[in-house]
Amino acid sequence: MSYHVKSLAVAGAIAAALTATSTVPAAAAAKEKCYGVSLAGQNDCKAGAGTTCAGTSTVDYQGNAFTLVPAGTCASMELPEGRMGSMEELKRDLPS
Repeated sequence: MSYHVKSLAVAGAIAAALTATSTVPAAAAAKEKCYGVSLAGQNDCKAGAGTTCAGTSTVDYQGNAFTLVPAGTCASMELPEGRMGSMEELKRDLPS
């Protein structure tokens, strides 16, 4: 499977997970920040020094940009090339 196809699959899985929880009451739809899982320009907020907020990441899976995911799913998210999501900022895949 090509890197591009894997990226699209991950993005689709994240979108499906977020859509599935959108109909659940707010208390039951707890979210957590998951760093290093966003595609470029699709982070929820925080993308390192010199950026503002949502949609400002410039690199796929940027380690210092997070996406809100359903609670308890971040650490188990598998991404291309052996990357994993993290509850803390990562020092990998940072823009040059």
